[in-house]
Amino acid sequence: MKIAFIGLGNMGGPMAHNLHKAGHEVRAFDLSQPARDKLAADGVPIAADAKAAVAGAEVVISMLPASQHVEGLFLGAGELLAQLPAGTLIIDCSTIAAATSRKVADAAKAKGVAFIDAPVSGGTGGAIAGTLTFMVGGDAADLERARPVLEKMGANIFHAGSVGAGQTAKICNNMLLGILMAGTSEAIALGVANGLDPKVLSEIMRRSSGGNWALEKYNPFPGVMETAPASKGYAGGFGTDLMLKDLGLAQENAMAVKAATPLGGMARNLYAAHSLAGHGGLDFSSIIKMVQKG
Repeated sequence: MKIAFIGLGNMGGPMAHNLHKAGHEVRAFDLSQPARDKLAADGVPIAADAKAAVAGAEVVISMLPASQHVEGLFLGAGELLAQLPAGTLIIDCSTIAAATSRKVADAAKAKGVAFIDAPVSGGTGGAIAGTLTFMVGGDAADLERARPVLEKMGANIFHAGSVGAGQTAKICNNMLLGILMAGTSEAIALGVANGLDPKVLSEIMRRSSGGNWALEKYNPFPGVMETAPASKGYAGGFGTDLMLKDLGLAQENAMAVKAATPLGGMARNLYAAHSLAGHGGLDFSSIIKMVQKG
């Protein structure tokens, strides 16, 4: 299958690479030269720009930071939608506002182009291993068309509902993740302040009622898990500013539907303060820095 992949960051790069390894004809693009160079070194063809990437593509996958980037690519200055012939399938894996997904989907439908929102969970490790979870919003027929592509990048594919439902599921998930990471960081920092070994404490909690994904796969304390960003200077992974963006989306959605999310709001404020302190580019597990003694 001929696939255009736009957005080659910590998540998009490995996803595009997995499609290439699976035998798909992938042409990729990113505004970042280092991102382009890294994927080119893996043998993935790089296009001169986004319009060149989508030329002749049957499927267009986007993995961009925020709503304005997706809208700008397809409807704004990028005008990418105008380049796509009827019958093309757009799979947007970005985490953005559900309203933006619906706006792009409506414009795509008017052109005879199919659109699904398919944000992911699983972190950079899942992107590299091809074990991501996809939360899909869109027509069932479009999902089935996308499934052979998604299966090369992920292990779990859920149909959440109509267009935008995937985004709603994702912000619910990431709101919970932000809360869990902040709470896990507080608990580990408290134990360490009392002289406990962070590895021992983490294992105790992991096997007890406090067990969660952060303790299982993404420990925020340096040295506890060699593969976690915490043990790599909080480099790579999922940035604090990206978590802050997702928590903001959750709060906007909660206001729109009049839902009570007090812990989500508190987590958003914590990550905002962490970002203002200069840690926006670090992995979101660096939130532990806010509560570490000394």
